[in-house]
Amino acid sequence: MIMAAEAYCQAIGTLQSHSYLNNFYHHQKLQNNFVRLKAKDFINSNGLSSRSSSSGQRNCGAIPSLSQTAVVDPVLSPSRSNSGDTYKKSNEASLILIRHGESLWNEKNLFTGCVDVPLSKKGIDEAIEAGKRISSIPVDVIFTSALIRAQMTAMLAMTQHRRGKVPIIMHNESEQARSWSQVASEDTKKQSIPVIAAWQLNERMYGELQGLNKQETADRYGKEKVHEWRRSYDIPPPNGESLEMCAQRAVAYFRDQIEPQLLSGKNVMISAHGNSLRSIIMYLDKLTSQEVISLELSTGIPMLYIFKEGRFIRRGSPIGPSEAGVYAYTRRLALYRQKLDDMFQ
Repeated sequence: MIMAAEAYCQAIGTLQSHSYLNNFYHHQKLQNNFVRLKAKDFINSNGLSSRSSSSGQRNCGAIPSLSQTAVVDPVLSPSRSNSGDTYKKSNEASLILIRHGESLWNEKNLFTGCVDVPLSKKGIDEAIEAGKRISSIPVDVIFTSALIRAQMTAMLAMTQHRRGKVPIIMHNESEQARSWSQVASEDTKKQSIPVIAAWQLNERMYGELQGLNKQETADRYGKEKVHEWRRSYDIPPPNGESLEMCAQRAVAYFRDQIEPQLLSGKNVMISAHGNSLRSIIMYLDKLTSQEVISLELSTGIPMLYIFKEGRFIRRGSPIGPSEAGVYAYTRRLALYRQKLDDMFQ
């Protein structure tokens, strides 16, 4: 029964990432021949269709067909006068990681895990503040966990983005859901951002600890035992997941579904959880199992990576209330922000 459920969840996750995103982007290919040609030039000039690991870059397998019909934000598009070499110079994509804001169970000091709990008032404020910090960084597609606190964080953060695009959760759980959630206006689609929810990005499952008070649990089982459950790499709590088990599903999903989006030039935001994001950062930064267990992620604080030439480069994590000056902007991001300034001044 458990294996059947896991297979079903995996099938849903794959459909959400490929079939529905492909439908969302398809209108761009039909309507904008110039964008299609430039995307093709971009792929050909960078060898993405036959990328291998012989040069030391990450081998992520074949890129889904949707990657070759990239939605290009006009703010990011090169001018016709210099389009011949702009894509070669800006062969990079942004990756934003956000741990969800404080949840109602965080507030009550309860183990949450995979229980679907919403944000607290503080968590809502944190999500909005996170949005302000990334308001000048391009976002083309959003991935979240299947849990409401991560989805709320992503949605609230995007209300602050200067580009003004609307995040739309993709529904592919049935033919009816897919049909009923279609957007009829092509102009509206251009001003939307697809949001893909995936259970593989969920928080690790805390088993018999879920819903228990953390302090009371430490008093009952001992601080050392609870610390071992929470901070070891390969020791799970009773009937729960270890960080290692969480990493297996989260990193596999990142490599199979998210990394191809970055390879195709799309700017990605991931809104997820402490342990699923620690797992992904372990992969991005090549951390050891000992290094990752000491990694702490604050709620509602976005981290920025640049994906360029097959490598992930961390560009900062803000510690102050202002977006300006906390990230090490690349030239491409600086130009994007300048265009936004020119557009909305």
